[in-house]
Amino acid sequence: MVADPELPASWRKTFMTLWLGCFMTGLNFSMTMPFMALYIETLHPYGKFELNLYAGLAFAVTYLAQAIVSPLWGNLADQKGRKLMCLRASGVMTFTIFAVGLVHHAWTIVLLRFVQGAFSGYINNATAFMAGETPHNRSGAVMANMMTANVTGNLLGPLVGGLLAGFAGYRVTFFVCGAMMGIVFLLTLFNTKEHFTPIPAKKMKPMKEIFAQLENKQLIIAMFITTLFIQSALMSIAPIVSLLVKSLMHGTGNVSFVSGVVAAMPGFGTLLVASRLGVKMDKIGPLKVLVFGLVAAMVVFLPMYFVTSPWSLGFWRFLLGIANAALLPAVQTVLTVSVPREAFGRIFSYNQSFQAAGAMLGSMMGSLISGLFDYQAVFLVTAALMVLNLLLIWKVHRPLENEE
Repeated sequence: MVADPELPASWRKTFMTLWLGCFMTGLNFSMTMPFMALYIETLHPYGKFELNLYAGLAFAVTYLAQAIVSPLWGNLADQKGRKLMCLRASGVMTFTIFAVGLVHHAWTIVLLRFVQGAFSGYINNATAFMAGETPHNRSGAVMANMMTANVTGNLLGPLVGGLLAGFAGYRVTFFVCGAMMGIVFLLTLFNTKEHFTPIPAKKMKPMKEIFAQLENKQLIIAMFITTLFIQSALMSIAPIVSLLVKSLMHGTGNVSFVSGVVAAMPGFGTLLVASRLGVKMDKIGPLKVLVFGLVAAMVVFLPMYFVTSPWSLGFWRFLLGIANAALLPAVQTVLTVSVPREAFGRIFSYNQSFQAAGAMLGSMMGSLISGLFDYQAVFLVTAALMVLNLLLIWKVHRPLENEE
């Protein structure tokens, strides 16, 4: 996409900068979050249920805050532009991530994570930024390529974070991540150009009117619900992956490093096929690719229930990454080609609210189920979510095929 001669140099520079910004944001997230439970464990001798609960809350409150405030930021994005939203997110994350490295109590982490969630959203706003700058006939490829940035960061983050935490401790990892988000802020400020005409608040169409003009309202709502289900399934194991790996290793060996490898495995799978699936979406349509992803995810989640070693878990998570490449990019492509450009900020912000709500529900669901039963039981529930999601998409997809 960057080498395409039909796209202007300013577009390529903006794309490369936002790609790098999403990469570094994903890197920072994955450098710290897989080890959050282990970090909390060093603050106080918590019991298993209490530790799982704190780890779940540290994830969930961020997404709770996102779900509440994202529509407000989306409304502002359609008035002021998406670049300002990227700067807001990266600027606040610089301070909150750094501050987590200074805390001495789990509740302080929960509070900082809530503040971070209320002001975060760099990746979603960068995606909306590029959606507004890109022709519709190339949206699938661009959305998939933007996803590779986050995925590559998530891929390398656990490995880098595991090594850094092993050598310098968990606190230093947060300090490094905070500094990196400061770099993202500066790159976005000076290296991106948005072709955006501010819309006065009085002239903005209300969302009720925009929805009334949409041809496929049910499809848009189904995409919001799909985002919630997908994110719930993907985040259900995230808060406790290091604890699951620790139990599979029976508390011996370099748990931090192995946890990092296991957490990174989906990234390998996604990175392997994301670009190809993006091109495929532009040829056959994103809904067909989305159905494939849901079926694949459902099939992959079930064997995870029976894993007995971290390496077998890592293998199935690698396959999950391949399925993941066909999920959220397909949803974002459907939204990009189905709504008017002047509503991108609000539509993507609503989608981010559903994504955040899904991450919050998934985090708490995984923590509670693992606390009450065992860690692997989480995978049965996530497989069931994929089945429900598949039925929803099938119900919406069939009428559209008949119309075509």
